[in-house]
Amino acid sequence: MTTHKPAAATGSSGEADTATADAPQLVAGTLGAEVVNPCLASSAWGWKMDPVGYRHFLNLLNDRYDVPLFDVEDGLGAVDELVVEDGVPRVHDDYRIDYLRGHIENLRAAIEEDGVDIFGYTAWGPIDLVAFSTGQLKKRYGFIYVDRHDDGTGDFTRVRKDSFWWYQKVIATNGADLA
Repeated sequence: MTTHKPAAATGSSGEADTATADAPQLVAGTLGAEVVNPCLASSAWGWKMDPVGYRHFLNLLNDRYDVPLFDVEDGLGAVDELVVEDGVPRVHDDYRIDYLRGHIENLRAAIEEDGVDIFGYTAWGPIDLVAFSTGQLKKRYGFIYVDRHDDGTGDFTRVRKDSFWWYQKVIATNGADLA
C-alpha cells in the first residue's frame, strides 16, 4: 500500500512550506493526535459529535455481527455551570439535550428505517463522575450535577439538570417525545 505525501512547497525564504492544502490538520485530542474534520462539531475535549455517524456505526455493527445491540454509554462531557435563580440552584445544559436528542433520533432511524436490532440504550452516566480520560471533575457527564471541583472544594450537593427532566420524559414516553 502506498500513501500519498504532498510535495513540499517552497516559500519566499526558500525553505520548504509544510502547510499545504492537501495535508491534514492535526490537533491534540484526548487520546492523541486527531485529524480535524471541519464537517463535525467537537466537544471542548476534542470528542467528535456525529449523530449520523452513530447511525452508520450501528448499521455496521448490525451487518458485521448480526446480533442484537445494546448501547450502554452514550453521552457528552461538558463544563456545566451551576446558577442560582430565585434562590434555586439550576444547571441549564441544552447542549447535552441536543447531543442526546440527535443520537436518539438516529438510533430510532436505525431501528425503524434500517432494521437494526437494538434492544436497549442508556446514557453515559446519570450522575457527574470523574472523567476517566482526564481525571477531571470539571468535565461533567450526568443528568445530576454534583457540587465537587478539581481543587477539592464543594459539598457534594446534587442538583438535577435540565437534561434530567428531559431524559425522564424520554424514558416515560419510550423515546416518542424528544422535544
